[in-house]
Amino acid sequence: MSCKRLCDVYEDDSLGPNQKRMRRLPSFATVIRQAMFANSLKNFSVVVEPLLRKVVMEEMERFMAQRAFYLERSSQPNIQAMDEPSSLQLIFQEPLSIPIFTGTKIEDINGRPLQVTLVDTRNGQKSPVSFSFPLKLEVVALDGEFPLDGENWSSLDFQKSIVKERAGRRPLIIGEVQMTLRDACSCSIGELIFTDNSSWIRSRRFRIGLRVVPGSYEGPRIKEAITEAFVVKDHRGEFYRKHYPPSLDDEVWRLERIGKDGIFHSRLRAEGINTVQDFLKMSSVDPENLRRILGVGMSDRMWEGTLSHAKTCLLGQKVYLYQGSQCVLFLNPICKVVGIMIQNVLLAPEQLTSVQRAFVQQMVKEAYDNWDKTEEMDQVCEENASESLQNANMTQGTVPQTSWYNGFQENEWLPFNNEGFAGTGAAQDDLPATFHDVHGLLD
Repeated sequence: MSCKRLCDVYEDDSLGPNQKRMRRLPSFATVIRQAMFANSLKNFSVVVEPLLRKVVMEEMERFMAQRAFYLERSSQPNIQAMDEPSSLQLIFQEPLSIPIFTGTKIEDINGRPLQVTLVDTRNGQKSPVSFSFPLKLEVVALDGEFPLDGENWSSLDFQKSIVKERAGRRPLIIGEVQMTLRDACSCSIGELIFTDNSSWIRSRRFRIGLRVVPGSYEGPRIKEAITEAFVVKDHRGEFYRKHYPPSLDDEVWRLERIGKDGIFHSRLRAEGINTVQDFLKMSSVDPENLRRILGVGMSDRMWEGTLSHAKTCLLGQKVYLYQGSQCVLFLNPICKVVGIMIQNVLLAPEQLTSVQRAFVQQMVKEAYDNWDKTEEMDQVCEENASESLQNANMTQGTVPQTSWYNGFQENEWLPFNNEGFAGTGAAQDDLPATFHDVHGLLD
């Protein structure tokens, strides 16, 4: 070993300076090792760089969240100042027309655009007030459970209850969502439409809210307006919806408990009962048969619900004249007697004897079976009744001027309601001789 070191020393001393520098150059193996190390370092940076980016981004988000929290804390006194009690409030003048469907224009119960009014609620009164400068207003959708504390809520509570659209969908409510109240205490809201139903939120109901656009107004708080809570149904259900109240010309499936093309609808259609008027006519003339047609599948409770809904139908002023062998019947659109004419004398149904009523009831059934032979009139009065009789080749002549109804107004002696003729309450002994002359005609 000592000999080897001596040889090395001898060799080193004998080498010149240039040869020593050449000896210090890296070998091929060293170059390969360094290249492999550099490549490993590059791969390491490729792997670590995304991790470093993620860490930096999370730290930035946390920093921004903390800063927003401090800003909110610093602005809290201003919010509280704006929420100080104030007598100014926005209100909707009329309730909404329901049901509401997606894609359908929202209106009030009178079929008009929503009207909003700025009022002063001091002393328990809602007196309209106007501002000398314009107020910018905006419409928002609210959760149906708002407000939780009756009529008391803060602007912050209102803000938290605003419902936004579901991810990837259009704005929840579209149309005239922003408007300006100028030099007046009220304004109308144009077209408003919901683009989504309310089944996806917990309460399954929405409210419409109206507020002053944040940041556009400085002054005492103006309390927001809200509507009643309501369900928004998908527009596909509008085609099958019921009508409240139904009309005489509505198809019969518009009534409660009768589904379109369902079993009840099919049974009624097979018997020629296609409209609400057809349903009401049979319920007046032969309710037992109508009940039999619907069958045992309709329970008593369902039957009562359907009949009650049908009876809310508005009958209008039309009257149908049916000429019988011995008298003429005046019927309302659902085949109820509203007047009887015997020898040109108009009588009320309640002024007949039981025998006469039985005969009239048979005539009513006859008129129902021959409804296409009835003559439609706008209303019953002395002139057009006489004209109809003359056209039917009945006894000529004018109605006696001494008849019992002579001193009454038209709507007074022949009032309408869902039960037919309401009567005037005239006593039989007060009737003129002309009535007694025909009193026994049907006996």
